[in-house]
Amino acid sequence: MSILVVGSVGLDDVRTHVGEVENALGGSAIYFSTAASFFYDSIRLVAVVGDDFPQEHIDFLEARGIGLEGLEKIEGGKTFRWGGDYTGDLNAAQTLFTDLNVYGDFDPKLPATYKDTPYVFLANINPELQLNVLRQATAPKLIVCDTMNLWINISLDALMQTLGEVDILILNDGEARLLTGEENLIRAGKQILTYGPDRVVIKKGEHGAITLTDSTFFAAPAYPLESVSDPTGAGDSFAGGFLGYLAAVGENSERAIRNAIIYGTVIASFNVEDFSLNRQRRLTRAEIEDRYHQLREAALF
Repeated sequence: MSILVVGSVGLDDVRTHVGEVENALGGSAIYFSTAASFFYDSIRLVAVVGDDFPQEHIDFLEARGIGLEGLEKIEGGKTFRWGGDYTGDLNAAQTLFTDLNVYGDFDPKLPATYKDTPYVFLANINPELQLNVLRQATAPKLIVCDTMNLWINISLDALMQTLGEVDILILNDGEARLLTGEENLIRAGKQILTYGPDRVVIKKGEHGAITLTDSTFFAAPAYPLESVSDPTGAGDSFAGGFLGYLAAVGENSERAIRNAIIYGTVIASFNVEDFSLNRQRRLTRAEIEDRYHQLREAALF
């Protein structure tokens, strides 16, 4: 079985209090698939890039076993680019520029070999595109969806349609409040469940994450980091660790979900220790397991 991810692939310029990078590998599909590949060896990526996308990034993805049959390269086109500055607040980037380029015309088409993929992750792309992907998927076992403030503000109707067709929604605390109008996250989570998902996972950044169903609740702590270099991609890395683990164990029981959230938290905590994918490039499974057990021990009482 495999995991399908549909999202963005881009090149980022990022500035934080510890330094800056230019033309760094980024995008929701990149962070997700890299994180998921620590747990599962069959990731199928669907995205679009221009012919300026560096071959070294293709080599990196292929070396991690990430399938690129669905990565469309537009000849004469330029890759999506984003610039962000976190020097004022690590929890919220100031966007310096967004150049959609070929991503502005992204129309995801699943290769024939991808259509029966059982695990589907819809990254925070336009909800109309998310619906388009779901219409092409023939045998989804578990559909996980992400979103963002932009789509809540400008494409709410399409987003609500998407939520009616997914199993799990992952979003952050601000997005949960915006989507529901509820300040209390427990009430917000319960409200989201009425929109269609069987489960909601609400990320709270440095304060961990919570997950709710109609009958269960779980709160996970964040890993206690003393320093953060670059928060970019933390949420997508969380989602990759989360779904990668679920695919690896082949179930989504309450126990599996709780473990998946901890693994997602661990991957995200490593990701923010360096710029772009730099920390994940040198990360080992042994380090992941060690931090998983540290976090589990810290939460026992």
